[in-house]
Amino acid sequence: MARRSDGESALAKHLRVLEAFDALEPFLTLAEIADAAGLARSTAHRLVGELVREGLLERMPDRTYRLGIRLWEFASRTPGALGLRELARPFMEAVHARIGQHTQLGVLSGTDVLFVERLSRPDAVINATLIGGRTPLPLSSSGLVLLAHAGDETVERVIVAGWPHPTPRTPRGGDELQACIRRARSQGVAVTDGYIHEASRGVAVPVFGPQGAVYAALGIVIPNDARTPSAEIELLTFAAAGITRALRDAYAPGDGTAATAGQRLAPPLAGTSRASRVYYAELDAAHDPRGREARHRDPRARRPPRE
Repeated sequence: MARRSDGESALAKHLRVLEAFDALEPFLTLAEIADAAGLARSTAHRLVGELVREGLLERMPDRTYRLGIRLWEFASRTPGALGLRELARPFMEAVHARIGQHTQLGVLSGTDVLFVERLSRPDAVINATLIGGRTPLPLSSSGLVLLAHAGDETVERVIVAGWPHPTPRTPRGGDELQACIRRARSQGVAVTDGYIHEASRGVAVPVFGPQGAVYAALGIVIPNDARTPSAEIELLTFAAAGITRALRDAYAPGDGTAATAGQRLAPPLAGTSRASRVYYAELDAAHDPRGREARHRDPRARRPPRE
């Protein structure tokens, strides 16, 4: 990978430009991009121009920029998000209809929980979660569930990195965090009373993947009152079990064994009808008689030869 004279790769600088945008700042001027990315204006101008030409950024009529639709195209191909969202959404909608509060789905991403889906309503309690947004793992019930099933190295990275303390109830230090993790692991649920905002309580349970590992966390954010959320925990546990079954059915063969890489469904097909899956499988086989598994074993066969 090409590196500049300052030792940072060209790719890293392009990523700094893209990371300047977030859900709260979707439109930025060139000067704002340069400031947020910590780049000289001339460097930012060059990088932004390259990203615009590739469709990764789009220039608006008012001379601001936004993330390009091509990024969504790339993201839709990831195996960990789109298929999960499609499979989980019916169960999330059922939970949301019952509790009338925020219902969300998060996955582990570094030292954060990345929220890939959220359902809400205007009169719901305060919630800092955004779709595509990140929250430090110790602050969120979903994050504690994911930490409870992560390796010791992940927990240690979180402790070393540290995290903000928005309220007096937020865990402080490694010992308090470890106690929260042990409780979430033993009880199978994490409850965070006022960790981000004192008016809000988070409740989350694990969602397991086809091979038995924790795949995601299903959570809700409800009012932080004195009531024990027993009914909500039961509802979440039932919904998470449904998502787990849906993942197993979508990503494992009919005999219930764990799927090999070549047998996994493409994420956009995970939530579609059986007839559609058969159609695409036949279309795939007609395009390449060797089939999907053969192409998986031979990466060179995934693309047609250049003329």
